[in-house]
Amino acid sequence: MTSASFDDTEMRIRALLAKDFKLDPATLTRDARLVDLGVDSIGMAELIFNVEDEFGLKLPDAAVQMSTFGEVVHFIDQAVAGQRAAKAPRTMAQGVQAGT
Repeated sequence: MTSASFDDTEMRIRALLAKDFKLDPATLTRDARLVDLGVDSIGMAELIFNVEDEFGLKLPDAAVQMSTFGEVVHFIDQAVAGQRAAKAPRTMAQGVQAGT
């Protein structure tokens, strides 16, 4: 079972790939190899730039090393979750006392 945020991430990346690389969304299964879909290393770099724009992220160079659609979705979903956590206000449970 997947979370709503993961499903949203998957849908948004699928739409980017379909639009930018003229791919049939039905071919974008989680185990689909990007190289088999025509996304080479230059295409992967382009995808990363587009994902950064779409999600408002700055991704590390390691993102270029992913080989399947599922790896991309998982990596981006984790990056989005990390960004949300970093932006979330700290609560007392996280060690910040009220009034400080």
